Amino acid sequence: MIGELAALGAAISWTVSALFYKKALEEVSPISANIIRLTLTGSILMLLLLFLGKLALLTTLPTGSVLLASASGIIGLGFGDTLYFVSLKWIGVSRTVPLTCIYPLFNVLWAAFLLGEQISFAVALGAVTIVVGIVFLGQDSEASGKETRKVLIVGMIIAIVTAAIWSVSIAMMGVAVKEAPDIDHALVINVVRVVSIAAAMLAFSPIVDRKLGFLKARKRTVITLIAGGIVALGVGWFMLSYSFTLSPQARAVPISSTTPLFSTLAGIMLLREKVTARNVLGSILIVAGIFLVFLA
Repeated sequence: MIGELAALGAAISWTVSALFYKKALEEVSPISANIIRLTLTGSILMLLLLFLGKLALLTTLPTGSVLLASASGIIGLGFGDTLYFVSLKWIGVSRTVPLTCIYPLFNVLWAAFLLGEQISFAVALGAVTIVVGIVFLGQDSEASGKETRKVLIVGMIIAIVTAAIWSVSIAMMGVAVKEAPDIDHALVINVVRVVSIAAAMLAFSPIVDRKLGFLKARKRTVITLIAGGIVALGVGWFMLSYSFTLSPQARAVPISSTTPLFSTLAGIMLLREKVTARNVLGSILIVAGIFLVFLA
């Protein structure tokens, strides 16, 4: 039960962080936002380990876990989250989050096409349900003009690509934390994941952020990104990593994927996004499809 509750906590954390990110992205570019978030959040998490006296655990981690966590960070937090920010900026929380949360479907597809596993009827039905949900999300009755429609479609495509990238990153983390003997090691592995990509993005910032926009962000924007980073990377990803140590991925992942339900409500009540009945139905269908895929 604790593992399942941790996965649910991750879902809620990611909804809250999306609200912070959306606000910050009104004033800074996606790549600059990601550099700020990762660099400062990574630094804070390292200080947390030092404060808790857990820094020495870094030397006790298996080499394989360190490499997998680092690769997961580069793939998921570097490439995946930058695209996630682009989609958030273009099409909002209530559409982006449900689409990015279809990553469990890609995990099943990798198993089917790369490992030769058979796809059951329930999995196929779940996949169809997810696709129908995506179609509903793409029907924007408020959109007017060719340019607006184009932004919506491209934003949705970017969100779906993000989900595919996240699926690879999450699978890597699932393997990395399996060798973690306790909650402390799960925490340290999660910090390794964040710090590795933070160092990489900061080192390559003159190339990926040529105008060095991350150095020009206002204090309020920086604080907002730090808050989002702590909630998502510190709390959310730690809770998901911890849930992997207590529950099978087949149970933890679909529970963590309920974020669309919370994000749709948040988009309506807190961000005042224009969410139609089709958008709500699409979010519900996507969540239902995810559960069919993983609970089959």
